[in-house]
Amino acid sequence: MREALKEAHKAFEEDEVPVGAVIVHAGIIIARGHNQVECLKDPTAHAEMIALTSATNYRGEKWLTDASMYVTIEPCSMCAGALVLARLKQVFFGACDLKTGACGSVFNIADHRTLNHRVKINGGVLADECGALLSEFFKKKRQTGKK
Repeated sequence: MREALKEAHKAFEEDEVPVGAVIVHAGIIIARGHNQVECLKDPTAHAEMIALTSATNYRGEKWLTDASMYVTIEPCSMCAGALVLARLKQVFFGACDLKTGACGSVFNIADHRTLNHRVKINGGVLADECGALLSEFFKKKRQTGKK
């Protein structure tokens, strides 16, 4: 999760919502990502999506059945759906997202019993540190009046 936090700090410095993700396979980080929604003008450019694309390119296959993701905030419904489609083994996330979280807070897409794949979910990893970075970002935005 410390490596995912490094990615989130990159997003913060780029004035993006500070979310970072890494994907680990066999104890090695094979992919990294941080939010790039503003930079790319792409609503799908979430840290998780960027890391998934990078990991599947690295592996040369679409399934990540033996890989784990570490992400600083609970994935949204788009990202949780992508985690299922990629057949990711498990996800460790930091802060819960009580507004859009889709790994247990609002929905549970990643571990939904009717889907053809279920991702094991572990939330609350370094939650205070992950949440503090997000809070700092949005506090700064409110102070400067920027969206």
